[in-house]
This record gives sequence, structure tokens and C-alpha cells, in this order.
Amino acid sequence: MAAAGTSVSAARGPGAPAGTEARVRRPTPARPSRLPPLLVLLAAAAGPGAGGAARLYRAGEDAVWVLDSGSVRGATANSSAAWLVQFYSSWCGHCIGYAPTWRALAGDVRDWAAAIRVAALDCAEEKNHEVCRAYEIHFYPTFRYFKAFAKDFTTGEDFKGPDREPQTVRHAMIDFLQSHADEGRPPGCPSLNPIRPRDVLSLIDSSGGRYVAVLFESNSSYVGREVILDLIPYENIEVKRALGWDKAFLQKLGVSSVPSCYLIYPNGSHGLVTVGKPLRSFFSSYLKSLPDVRKKSLSLPEKASKEDNSEAVVWREFDRSKLYAADLESGLHHLLRVELAAHRSLAGAELKTLKDFVTVLAKLFPGRPPVRKLLETLQEWLASLPLDRIPYDAVLDLVNNKMRISGIFLTNHIKWVGCQGSRPELRGYTCSLWKLFHTLTVRAGTHPKALDGTGFEDDPQAVLQAIRRYIHIFFGCKECSEHFEEMAKESMDSVKTPDQAILWLWKKHNVVNSRLAGHPSEDPKFPKVPWPTPDLCPACHEEIKGLTSWNEGQVLLFLKRHYGSDNLEDKYSSDLGDAGEGAPATGAERAGGHASPGQPPADQGAKSLRPLGVLPPRPRLSERSHQALDVKLGSLSGAEGRRGAGAGAAFLGTGFSSLDMSLCVVLYVASSLFLMLMYFFFRVRSKRWKVKHHHPSV
Repeated sequence: MAAAGTSVSAARGPGAPAGTEARVRRPTPARPSRLPPLLVLLAAAAGPGAGGAARLYRAGEDAVWVLDSGSVRGATANSSAAWLVQFYSSWCGHCIGYAPTWRALAGDVRDWAAAIRVAALDCAEEKNHEVCRAYEIHFYPTFRYFKAFAKDFTTGEDFKGPDREPQTVRHAMIDFLQSHADEGRPPGCPSLNPIRPRDVLSLIDSSGGRYVAVLFESNSSYVGREVILDLIPYENIEVKRALGWDKAFLQKLGVSSVPSCYLIYPNGSHGLVTVGKPLRSFFSSYLKSLPDVRKKSLSLPEKASKEDNSEAVVWREFDRSKLYAADLESGLHHLLRVELAAHRSLAGAELKTLKDFVTVLAKLFPGRPPVRKLLETLQEWLASLPLDRIPYDAVLDLVNNKMRISGIFLTNHIKWVGCQGSRPELRGYTCSLWKLFHTLTVRAGTHPKALDGTGFEDDPQAVLQAIRRYIHIFFGCKECSEHFEEMAKESMDSVKTPDQAILWLWKKHNVVNSRLAGHPSEDPKFPKVPWPTPDLCPACHEEIKGLTSWNEGQVLLFLKRHYGSDNLEDKYSSDLGDAGEGAPATGAERAGGHASPGQPPADQGAKSLRPLGVLPPRPRLSERSHQALDVKLGSLSGAEGRRGAGAGAAFLGTGFSSLDMSLCVVLYVASSLFLMLMYFFFRVRSKRWKVKHHHPSV
């Protein structure tokens, strides 16, 4: 994880069917939220919509194929080329740091596109989270290979290599291409298998009117195969490779060392090529520069239209000394609706971790009452579950208020304020997580009775351990979660009081700041420096014998003030009365889209929000809501159930949701069982009455 203090940048870490090209789609840019007159900056960010994949990769500028939920399946299913796709998250610091390497790799193998293509898909883009879940992406970055001409849906093959440096990945790409059966090999990919010495002699004897280059190399060398792929888009030349094990044959051709290039000219002459160094780049460059060797037209990622190259970025002026509810609520939205979506179902340690984390949130989250009520409702439902496995969609339905419970709310839009970055991919979600975690530790320290009755009372590490387990299991950046886990193993056990828990998280926050200072994920407008800075807390800083030092007593007071409820600012928070923003998200909205102007919201549940003054202090799930959620657990246990429910709704009409229909079925079955029970009850009573009043005849 990375730092996210108000004065520091959020740390970035705790193809198409055969014969066609994959279409790189560009989502519609997000509509700006309705705000008071603010400074609007037009950022030239070529990429799919606000927060799209082009935050890190720009179609038309980079050689990376930028995919999204609308193009990834078309690209990788029955494609005439193989694909190597990086599933990443634009807020993941490791992904940001690796982006230059991935761009360099894509540029390096640009000429291999007819055989294999390098692509990227941003799982942080909300419209992509369903497809990332379908591909079972749990951590970022995840690299998957997809073979050419795959007929059925596949999640691909994981990249397995000692590292992710360009040369290692290039070699793995070649191995993957060679794993194709001959009939399944991409038609644009020449044979990468070595030819025999007699085949070389045959090529020398039969001049074909074009250049033929034979790369002699050792069995473990990749130079020949790389040069073959480098020359794919070039005409009037063919490249082969041969193994240099026959010393007598090599001596006959004048080849004294490997790798070496033997060139057969169009006129039939032949001889050894002399290059400066026996490297791939030298061989490829020499062959490409031969007379009459020309480059053919090549499929490349389509360039973004000029219209899409600009997206409106609203800059919200904010006070660095304030904590903004909009940041916390936007973070909860991403956590509950996007990050958890990587898991189709929750069981075992995952379910236990979610229950514990939601319990801590429900008891300690300091936000607005409708948001707190949503968390309390979710916590109550999770605590009442007798099941050891639940589908994630059941959680999502409650978060989206499909049961239309009065008075609960969570924005379905991202609106960063104190967590804004100078570029869309900087700060944002990780910043909001740090703010959330600090807030939870502070609330636990200032409200010691808040966790009573949860099983966490009298445990000063309870909040830290819940955060630790959440990061370990659910946080998408694997490298970041591993770093956090290392810090936790080192010293979390030393925490003996709630105040020590507050200071432990603060210290580790600054450790991450120090580690990531100068990292590509660092926002130049919000540098990663020790926090709080002297201008925010002069008393926190002091000098001892000329060396800067922290006054931890003052730091503790500052943290309690800064992350306390009294410092929480509702400015820029989503309007509770705005049905378009407060209503449960439709499929398109969960995917990051927005309703068109004049289009009615798909769900009017938010209109049932009661005024804040009449919200009950301890909400209880209604019996109907419990039944609806229980039905959801059964009806969403598999994809077939979801498809069946959808078909039923279409058959009956558009007025009923699958949840409504399932509830009717449950009520019908319950009524039938009740009537049968009453029938047998009165039947037994009738028999007993006859026996009691029966008088035998004399």
C-alpha cells in the first residue's frame, strides 16, 4: 500500500475472429457531476473514458492493444493471432511502475502482431469489473496467454516466469507460440522449428527469387526465433533457423561460431553475414535494410479519435487539513462494488475476513447516517448467515439496495476530493483506503465501547488485524499486500493499546511513503514525504541534537483530531436526494456508465430515503428483506440459475425482477406447507375426538 495523507500522494500499492482485427472500443466519457462552479481542466488523456485503460496505455500512441469489457472476448476468441493480456489496475502502484516496461515490450515486439499481440485491460475501470471477474482476476497485474482460434471461452494461461523483464517475457511468448499445434498455429506466424542441414543445402540449391536467411544457433538460443518473428511483416525475405550441432557442416559453410547468419541472395549467391555483434537486434536490422526488402502493411492498435483524446477533469478545491466524506464513500463504493467483485463467491477465510471487516466498518465508520445504516444492515445480514459460502452477487444486491430498504445509501460514483491526483491514475482509491484505515483506528481509540458485543472488545489489535486480513485476501495489488504483510509480521504484535494501534498505522504509512518516494506512482503535485508535514502539525516536529524527530504525543493528538468526526467535511458528497446518484446501480452504472440526460433511473429505491432526523439508531433487517436475501443466496449459486431467473422475468413481463419472482415462489411454497400442516393437524384432532366420544354398544 502507499501513502495517502492529505499532503502526500496516495501510494500505489497495500482480437477478433479470424480475418478481422480486434476492435479497441472507447467508452463514453463520464458526465461531470453537478457541482458549483469549479475549475475545469481539459486533460489530454487519450483513453477510454474517465479512468479507462489509457490512463497507463494510450491506443495509437503505444504499441499496447487497449482492451475493455466490450472488446476482450472478441479479441481473444477465435482470433487469428495469439494474445498476451495484462489485467491490471490503474490505481495499483506496481502496475504503474511496470507500465513503461510493458510499453517497451509491446514496442519491441510490434512486428510480431500477426503471430501474437501484447494487450492490457484495466480492471479498476468499473465497466470492466464483471469481465475481470469472469476471467478470475484476483490480483494485479495478472498476465494471461490466449491461444489462436480458441473456440470456447477460456480464462487463458498464466504467465509463469522468473521475472517480468522484456527478454524473459519475449522468450515465454515464443514458447507459448510453439505450444500451439501445427493446425492451430497463427497463420501469420512462420514455423519456429529448426530445419535440418539437408534443408539448408536445398535452399542454397534452389534460388526462389528472394532472400533466405538461415540463423545458426545453439539449442537453448532464442535469437533465431526472435529474428524470424521480427521479419514477419517484411516482403522478399524468409528467415529460417538451424541448430549448430553438426560441426563438419558448419565448417563447410564457413560458420565458425553461433549464433551466425548465412544469407542466400535472390540471384543464388550465398555467404556468411558479418554484423557488429551476434545479437538479435544486429541480425534483424541488417536483414531489414537489404535492397528490395520492404515492410508490408501491419495491423496495429487503432488510434484514438481526436474527439476522445480530451476528457473533462473537474478539479475540486479542498482544504488539506480536512477529511472529506466523499473520499471515504467513494472508497467504500469501489471496495464493495468493484474490488470484492473479483470473487465469484465467498467462503472460509474470505467470508470470515469480510464479516470481520464489515463489522469494524459498521461500528466505527463515521460518515453520514444513511451510509452507516447500509454498513450496519450488511453487517447484521452477514452475521445472521448460517451458510459457509455465499455468492458475491448477494452482497452486491444488498449494497445496491435491491430490497428497497428505507434509509440506506451509498454513492455509485467516484468523486475524489482530498484524494484527487494530478492525473486520473494517481492517488484515488489507495488514498481513500489509507484515510479509511486511519479513521477506523482513531475511532476505535476514541470510542472504546464501539466494538462491545462484537467479539473484538478489549483487543487493541482488532482493527489492525481486520485491516491486515482484508489487505492480504482482497486487496488487488499482490506485491503491495505482501509488503503490508511483512510490516505486520515485524511489529503488529507489539501493539498493546488502542493509541499504539493508531501510531503503528501512522508509522507504517510513512514507511511506505519513504519506500515509494520517486516511484512512477508518486504524484508530483502530492510528493511522498513524511506526514503530517510541519505546516499541518508544527508541534509534531522537533529537533534533538540537530536531528529532526517526531513528537509522538503530538502526532497522536493530531491524528485523533484529523480523523475525528468533527473534522469530517460533507462538501462535495453525493446528494442523498439525487435518485440518479443514490439509487442502486444498474448493470450499466456498475460498469462505470451513466444514464443519458432525461433517462429515468432504473431503480427509484433512493427516493425512499427518510430525512436524517428520523433515521433509526439501530436499524434491523425486515423479515421480507431477510427472505429476499436468502432467496438470492439460492438463486445466484450459479450462472445457470441467473440465466434461468432472467428468462423467467422476460417471460412474465418487465414489471418483476428475478428477486420478486423468487420471493413469490418462496411465499407460495411456504403457504402450501402451512395448509398441508393445518390439514394434518385437524385430521389428527378429528380422529382423537372420535375415539374420545366413541361409546361401544351393549
